[in-house]
Amino acid sequence: MKPIPATTQMLGVAPRIIWFEPPEQALANPVRFMAYAMTYARHEDMRVIREYVSDEDFREALDRAPPGIIDPRSWAYWNSKMGRYPPATVAKTAFWR
Repeated sequence: MKPIPATTQMLGVAPRIIWFEPPEQALANPVRFMAYAMTYARHEDMRVIREYVSDEDFREALDRAPPGIIDPRSWAYWNSKMGRYPPATVAKTAFWR
């Protein structure tokens, strides 16, 4: 997945999604950032993120999401939005345990 630039907009969005670390650190790992975004981003946040993250990046983030971040509801929603229905079963490790 390509890096997410640390623009003024993204530095404003990042603390709402990953509130427990500095925005620059949150954006440094785009797959992890997107896993949190798919779970916690507001509609307004996602509109900003979509300026920098393509559908292909979304699919890659879904495929490589660290375990325990994306909840089942968000998993189903984002897989559906990315044209994956039913959702991929290989990423069950992304669910809460």
